Amino acid sequence: MEMNYDNKELHQLEEELHVELLPGTEIMADVGAHHFVKGAGSTVLVPQPTDDPNDPLNWSATWKAACITAAATVTFTQGMGPLALAPMFPALMESFNCSLPDAVQFTGICILVLGFSNFFWVPISTSFGRRPVYIASQLVNFGTSIWRAKAQTYGSFMGACVVNGFGAGPAETLMPAIIADIFFLHDRGKWNTLYWVVYMGSLMVGPIISGSMTENVGWRSFWWLNTAMLGLSFLMVVFMFPETRYHRPHPDEIVAGHHTAKPSDTPSPSSEKPGTKAVENADAPSTEDNAIQHVPTSASTPPNMAGLTLEETAARDPWLGKGSPGKWQWKIFQANAHPFKSILIDLWIPWKLFAFPIVEFASFVTSWSCSSFLTLNLTQSQAFAAPPYNFSSQSIGFMNFAILVGAFIGLFTAGPLSDWVSARATARNNGIREPEMRLPAMIPYIIIMYLGNIVVAVGYQNHWPWEAIVIIGFTCAGIQVAGLPAISSTYAVDSYKPVAGSLFVSITVNKNVWGYGFSRFITEWAEEDGFVAPIMTNASLVLLWCLFGGLFWWKGKVFRRWTKNSSVHKM
Repeated sequence: MEMNYDNKELHQLEEELHVELLPGTEIMADVGAHHFVKGAGSTVLVPQPTDDPNDPLNWSATWKAACITAAATVTFTQGMGPLALAPMFPALMESFNCSLPDAVQFTGICILVLGFSNFFWVPISTSFGRRPVYIASQLVNFGTSIWRAKAQTYGSFMGACVVNGFGAGPAETLMPAIIADIFFLHDRGKWNTLYWVVYMGSLMVGPIISGSMTENVGWRSFWWLNTAMLGLSFLMVVFMFPETRYHRPHPDEIVAGHHTAKPSDTPSPSSEKPGTKAVENADAPSTEDNAIQHVPTSASTPPNMAGLTLEETAARDPWLGKGSPGKWQWKIFQANAHPFKSILIDLWIPWKLFAFPIVEFASFVTSWSCSSFLTLNLTQSQAFAAPPYNFSSQSIGFMNFAILVGAFIGLFTAGPLSDWVSARATARNNGIREPEMRLPAMIPYIIIMYLGNIVVAVGYQNHWPWEAIVIIGFTCAGIQVAGLPAISSTYAVDSYKPVAGSLFVSITVNKNVWGYGFSRFITEWAEEDGFVAPIMTNASLVLLWCLFGGLFWWKGKVFRRWTKNSSVHKM
């Protein structure tokens, strides 16, 4: 749960609703004497914002847009380089005198390192903030992009790929945590879909640009363009991305009878401390003109709260939609009272999460769905550069436009669909939202995924017209890779929001280890057995993991009950 009820209030709500309120279960409507801050359309805001103007949940739409735009550019620029190599393979083979499997390993090694690099980046982001991670990682990527442009040997280029994999890790983990920092639960579906479209879109746009530049101005020119884009993104982070990590009090931090928030681990100048105004004692006198008196709902309800209107509820947080970052949120990094302890905890949490069924489900769906896209990236040159097609690097790169179009279709459908499905199910459930309610939205994307893989596999094998393979198969790949990972990962974040960053480490490690293994063998496998065997094996595994969604829709709350007392809910 993200509402931070104390035990007494939680028990009272369960008795009134006759529902077990487990972590992930959220109340999206007022209940009896319990009234909550609402947004547009009388939607209860989860988590409840504090009355602090610096609370990222209170930031104005302009500041949130600036923040998410800067984060999206980091995700895009960090993701573009690692998988931009596919159309370059022939040119790289010529420049470094290597075989196709050797060239494919430039991509494979990079994504393997990329996955494990988040065991470094995520603990840093949790202990010292999101901002320093973005700044440091972009500097690393800036340097590796120059290195790639200047590399003269196979070993040198491979070294740049390894370091680039380390620097690009935040592209896969940080933006979902930032979305959870600044957006409310009812909007997360569409924003998480935006993340997947931006990230996967970068993997699609990279080959489009690199293929054309390789053929017309040489492959090194692409890396100079990549360097310029990384530099621009770095400046956007410096000037548009304030710190979004914000401490919210947990129920065990609130003293019974006198609700005061524990000061944030993040200090701020003078009296400007985040989280210290989260909940005030109802009997305390107001010391500021804009101070808000919060009444513990488990204790009493003032007479004027009967029939509370949207305007009266929103008035409890005068900064909702009007706040802005404080000076402390622009520091390079945020101080932490126990940095080494928190880093060690964050190194352990991703491994602990592997034992949670919901995290495993999200990891497997995401891993194999993304691998379905990776398959196209790694086989497109192998299939289309050979007879009977004999396409150039530029033509092969342009085929990725179909995947990009599919991703945009996924962007405009998957997030809104999953949010709409959840909202409808919540309304039928008397305002109680369960994370599992968004899982039925996966169904159309599962069908699209399997159809697309059949078209690509059989089309490659039987030399179908390229129009059928690209327009149908590649577009379906883009749609499913925007839909399935977004819905499944949002389900996991809704269930374990306090560890969203570590959760994506678990997902990324799973995804990239499988991706590396697949890249290691797919070229030889396709040469020996044809394209149908490797592509449809991967597609069938995607289908298998997605079918478990039915089990989680039915028994997901049981799995969450198993972990309800876990320390991850108090991180």
